[in-house]
Amino acid sequence: MTDTPGLEVSAVGARLAEVLDEAAWRDLSAALITGGKSNLTYRLSSAAGSVVLRRPPTGHILPKAHDMGREATVQRGLAQSAVPVAAILHEEVDESITGAPFYVMADVQGEVIRDVLPTGYADHGGREAMATALVDVLAALHTVDLDAAGLRDYGRPEGFMARQVARWTKQWELAKENEEPAVDELARRLAAGVPQAQSTAIVHGDYRIDNCIYDSADPGRIRAVLDWELSTLGDPLADLGMTLLYWAESGDPVTALVPSVTEQPGFPTRRELAERYAAVSGLDLTHLAFYEAFARLKFAAIAQGVSMRAKAGAMGGQDFSDHEGLAPALAEHGLAILDR
Repeated sequence: MTDTPGLEVSAVGARLAEVLDEAAWRDLSAALITGGKSNLTYRLSSAAGSVVLRRPPTGHILPKAHDMGREATVQRGLAQSAVPVAAILHEEVDESITGAPFYVMADVQGEVIRDVLPTGYADHGGREAMATALVDVLAALHTVDLDAAGLRDYGRPEGFMARQVARWTKQWELAKENEEPAVDELARRLAAGVPQAQSTAIVHGDYRIDNCIYDSADPGRIRAVLDWELSTLGDPLADLGMTLLYWAESGDPVTALVPSVTEQPGFPTRRELAERYAAVSGLDLTHLAFYEAFARLKFAAIAQGVSMRAKAGAMGGQDFSDHEGLAPALAEHGLAILDR
């Protein structure tokens, strides 16, 4: 066994052998699942099978970020809902085992699609089916019965969007390396024009195609939604704004931060996605421009935080140097959306 950056394999194996009551976990191998830009995700394999472990990045962590307990809580709560999630197998709060809290979940099999579609996958109408599944699962998330899921106290929905604008403005301030007037102006205009939320829902916070596992045989089925670290209770249209940001169209600049297949022929447009969401959720999209512009502010802060952590060596050796310079472009786009 060799240790993997951010993971002391022998200690984790001993702990899993104990909590999963299977001695084979003492002899495991671990591989970092690349592509994630925040928490570190590993596939652990042994004679007993495979599972997935999530832990915070190594090194400096921004305040209130990377709470493993919240990820495990929301996935447990959604386990009996219409939202597909990976089963939580173990939650570890003892930081001495691998230097931070972590949790272990089932290794759900399927397709995680970023910038390449598997050969022959989603042909003959399958791309539209992928989009429909993505939107319908998002709408299902936004209509989960909070009491039945035990998630009524999962967040503070009152004043959610105002706090979100303030939070991501602060995260930007903590992570920025240079002054960017466009980011400051976007934050100012968003803070001055927060719309009233139409409903309270579980908000994923980073909902996109590559945070889902699609069924290998059926592109119209999502087997699990991943990466719940930003989830809380709040305004569901915040999720839609982020999803539309990630949904690239032909002619869009494609960044390495969020590679996408959706600019390829056969995928619906952002407008069509929004129309499907409105029809399924029943929500009014009059103020959608605000949420799309907010997504640019949030993404600018996330991108800058990823760049900061990568430079500090906290991302398991992954290189994210190409994220530099994204923030002003995102902010300018957000301002243009507000002006349209």
